[in-house]
Amino acid sequence: MTMYPYLKSVEALNDYQLALEFQNGERRIFDMKPYLSRGIFIRLQNPALFQAAAVVAGSVEWPDGLDLSYDTLYLESPPAEAAASEMAEAVL
Repeated sequence: MTMYPYLKSVEALNDYQLALEFQNGERRIFDMKPYLSRGIFIRLQNPALFQAAAVVAGSVEWPDGLDLSYDTLYLESPPAEAAASEMAEAVL
């Protein structure tokens, strides 16, 4: 069983993205937009609630018990450098 690193810090960015730093030092960008139309995550369409993201027990959590596990965050987020390159290419 593969163990993924716990989350060390999270910052809610514009456009419903999360800047993540994991305990192994990796920085990644997680795009929440695909989740915003699913189940309880619909509530995160509220920008004030989305901005309330915090690290709890190695994962990201919002008020009212909304959370995403560290393994989901790690597996579904590109390294920050790759995400920045993809966004720059999309603008061109």
